[in-house]
Amino acid sequence: MENRGNVLMQRYELGRLLGQGTFAKVHYARNLKTGQSVAIKIIDKEKVLRVGLVDQIKREISVMKLVRHPNSVQLYEVMASKTKIYFVIEYVKGGELFNKVAKGRLKEDIARKYFQQLISAVDYCHSRGVYHRDLKPENVLLDENGDLKVSDFGLSALAESRRQDGLLHTTCGTPAYIAPEVINRKGYDGAKADIWSCGVILFVLLAGYLPFHDSNLMEMYRKIGKGEFKCPTWFSSDVRKLLYKILDPNPISRISITKIMENFWFSKGFDGKLMKIEAETKENIPADVAAVFSTSNCNNTVVGKQEALKVTNLNAFDIISLSAGFDLSGLFEERDHSKEARFTSRHPATAIISKLEDVARCLKFRVKKKHYGLLKMEGSKKGRKGILAIDAEIFEVTPSFHLVEIKKSDGDTLEYQKLLKEGIRPALKDIVCAWQGDCKHQQQLLQN
Repeated sequence: MENRGNVLMQRYELGRLLGQGTFAKVHYARNLKTGQSVAIKIIDKEKVLRVGLVDQIKREISVMKLVRHPNSVQLYEVMASKTKIYFVIEYVKGGELFNKVAKGRLKEDIARKYFQQLISAVDYCHSRGVYHRDLKPENVLLDENGDLKVSDFGLSALAESRRQDGLLHTTCGTPAYIAPEVINRKGYDGAKADIWSCGVILFVLLAGYLPFHDSNLMEMYRKIGKGEFKCPTWFSSDVRKLLYKILDPNPISRISITKIMENFWFSKGFDGKLMKIEAETKENIPADVAAVFSTSNCNNTVVGKQEALKVTNLNAFDIISLSAGFDLSGLFEERDHSKEARFTSRHPATAIISKLEDVARCLKFRVKKKHYGLLKMEGSKKGRKGILAIDAEIFEVTPSFHLVEIKKSDGDTLEYQKLLKEGIRPALKDIVCAWQGDCKHQQQLLQN
């Protein structure tokens, strides 16, 4: 049904494959009624359900319903069959902004134009309670007119997902573009984190390279945490001043979008109008996004639709952008590494918890207390310094990539280290991508 040249749900003729990720494929397609070019993202329900990505897909639909801006990729229609979910999206044929920068740095006027459009789109997202959380040149596309389009809302968060402290707590994003407070894992303001990423993009457009870069990943994160970067000699003094305000490692004193728009350098040639598309979407895209996961319908059904506002672009994007899955708080505070160990895993949290429980039983430990993401395990015999107790906590980097921290909470450190080396690590090998300190493996994970 999804092969090139086939007709999908009597509405779209599928064409060439634009791109493919772990859980989704994106095809070029043509609307049979209007002749309009679109891109169709085809998501495999079974795979998504198996790895626990249902909430992410629902959130992506909810986010794209809210974002109706000329500088963001538009979702036109959501369809579903018994086994597949289909996103019909704006087709953007100008390619990624990354490809343009890869050819060399941009002239200041061109870079400013793209930055103005980026900030306008991000400001609109924030006004709707949407935080992108993975802004980078690969997720910014260009249409045939050379206008910018923000894409890939798969890691976005809604304001309603903030905790009682008013902050977001999921560590996600792409290493070189991630804000220091996100790395620190103590909660962050989604808007301020997006502003930081916009600043990194502006630097890349003007310099042709990243402001924070190092072959050693941990050293790169140290530089991000300290806000250590240097502007090239060809940067004008006005853009230097703006960048230092955006790439301020303190989110409290970091410049706001309102202040960016008032900035002298930014405002050149900017008409100041809030560019947005006022569109009612409640009837066009399903209000109950859970409907796309219904298996009660054997026949293909159109879940919701939106007539295209204009033909523009989309190139393929993966459902997930892999982030570095390492504990980075050691860059900001002293930690006792003799009592702690960390590993990354591509397994869902439920599978990790189940495996940890199995390991505890094999080691004759009892799970004394547990809530989702945290296990407290206690030994059955007294050691040199009492009963050995171990905490295992799971942190979500992306819905299919987790960081697990194991630490001694009571008992003898030497006994803990021996148990970790001879019992826990070998027993967890089936679910572990890499243990902290396995630098070669970690770098491979980032490259894959």
